[in-house]
Amino acid sequence: MRTFPLHNVIPTFLLGASLCLFAVEECTVRTEDTGAALVNPGMGWTMHFYSNVPHNYGSKLTPADTLDDFPGLSTAYLRLPWAYLEPEEGKFNWAMLDTPAQRWISKGKRIALRFTTSENWMSYATPVWVKNAGANGVFYQFNKGPVAKSNNWDPIFDDPIYLKKLDAFLAVAAKRYDGNPNVEFIDVGTYGMWGEGHTFMSSRQDTLEIQKLHIDLHLKHFKKTLLCISDDFAGHNKPGKTFPITDYALSRGVTLRDDSILVQPPPKSWYHAELAQAFWPKFPVILEHEHYAGSKVRKAWSGDLLLKSVEDYHASFMSIHGWPRDVLTENRETINKINQRMGYRLQPLEVTWSKSVKIAASDDFKVKWTWANKGVAPCYPGGFPCLTLKDAEGGIVAVLTDESFDTRSLQVGPPGEAPISEMIRSFTIGLTAPATKPGSYELFISVGTRDGTPQIALPMTGDDGQRRYRVGSVTLEK
Repeated sequence: MRTFPLHNVIPTFLLGASLCLFAVEECTVRTEDTGAALVNPGMGWTMHFYSNVPHNYGSKLTPADTLDDFPGLSTAYLRLPWAYLEPEEGKFNWAMLDTPAQRWISKGKRIALRFTTSENWMSYATPVWVKNAGANGVFYQFNKGPVAKSNNWDPIFDDPIYLKKLDAFLAVAAKRYDGNPNVEFIDVGTYGMWGEGHTFMSSRQDTLEIQKLHIDLHLKHFKKTLLCISDDFAGHNKPGKTFPITDYALSRGVTLRDDSILVQPPPKSWYHAELAQAFWPKFPVILEHEHYAGSKVRKAWSGDLLLKSVEDYHASFMSIHGWPRDVLTENRETINKINQRMGYRLQPLEVTWSKSVKIAASDDFKVKWTWANKGVAPCYPGGFPCLTLKDAEGGIVAVLTDESFDTRSLQVGPPGEAPISEMIRSFTIGLTAPATKPGSYELFISVGTRDGTPQIALPMTGDDGQRRYRVGSVTLEK
C-alpha cells in the first residue's frame, strides 16, 4: 500500500469517462466528488427533537416531517428527564421516545439518547417517587447553590436509594437500547445539571468519585453502544488537554461531547478542542452548539467559527440545537461546507481494472485503486472495498471484497490534503460457479461488510440505490 498527499493527484476526469490503457487490456476511471451531503453510520447532524424541555425542538414538526430537506441529518437526539420516562416506579413511558424515534428510523436514520436527573426548569427531574422512597436530596436556587427550600431539588448523587432506583431504570433502558443498531450513542447524563456532569450552578456536589460512579453505572448496563460524557465534567470553562475525569472516561472507552460551542462570543467560543485530540483518533467526537436563538442574542454565533470547531475537534457529529428550519434557512452555506468535512468522506479517486477476464482463472482480474478519506475523522465503523458485477437486468453476477484493506485505516488531513492510499489487488471471478457466463457486465464499487453488503455512502454518481456505484464494465471470457 502506498500513501501520498491528495494534492499530488493528477486532475480528475468525470466519473464514467474511462481511459483504456495498453490497447484494451485495462481501463481507468478517475472519480469526481459530487459534493453531496452523506448520511453514514457514526457521523452527521443530530437534531434535538427533545432538548430537556419536551417542546424543544421537535414540537413544530408534523408526524410526517423528518427534515428530509436538512442535508446530512443522520440522527434524532432525544434528551429527557428520567421523571418523564418512569413517572411511577416500574411503569415506563417509552412511547415518548419510540414515537419520534420510529419516524427517523423508518427513513434509515438513527437516534441518540440522554437521560437526565437534574433540571433547573422543573422541580423533580429525578422522579418524586424516588425522593418519597427515602432518597436524600438538596433544594437549591439556580446559580446560588443549596437553600433550605425552593422549587428545585437534586438527589444526593451517590445516595444508596437513589442509586438503587437509577440502576433499575438503566437496566430496563439497556434491554431496549444497548446494542440496538438504531442507536448511535448514549450520553452519561444522570449526573449534574442538564446531564452535563456539573453541579456548580445547583446543589454543588461535584467530586471526581461521584462522576466516576455515574460513568461506571452506565458502563455496567450499556456494554455495546457508544457512551459519551460532556466536556463540562472537566469544567465548562477550563481549557486543557488532560483532566482526571476525561482520562478515566477515555480509558473506559467513553468518548467526548462538547456541549458548549458558541455559547460565548470570541475568543471564548469553546474551550476543549485541545482535550478532543486524545479522543478523536479512537472514537467519534460530538459537538453541540448553544441554543441557536440564544447564541445569536449574545452575538456568539458565527458560521465560520462553527465550521472551524468541526476542524479543530475533528468532529463526527454536530447538533441542530434550535428550531431546525431556522438553523437551515439562515446557515445553509455553512451547513454545506460542514458536510464536506464532518466525519469521514471516503472516495475511490482512481480505479484501474482488467478489461477482459477469463472465468475461473486464478487472480486474473487485476485491480489498482487509490482511496482517500476527505473528512476530519476516521471511518470508525470501518468497511471493506468491494467490486460487484451485474448483468443487464441488474442481477448480481460476482461479488469481490478486498478483506485486506479496512477503510478505517485511511488517514485524515487538512482540506484538500487528505493522504491517499494506493493498492493493487487480484481477484478470481466465477471459480466453480457454472452459472457465470461469458459476456459484458457492469462494474460497481462499494464499501461495506466483509460479505459485500454495502453500508457507506460515497460522494459518487451512478448509485444503484443500494450504495453501489457504477464505474464501468468488464468482459468475461471462457
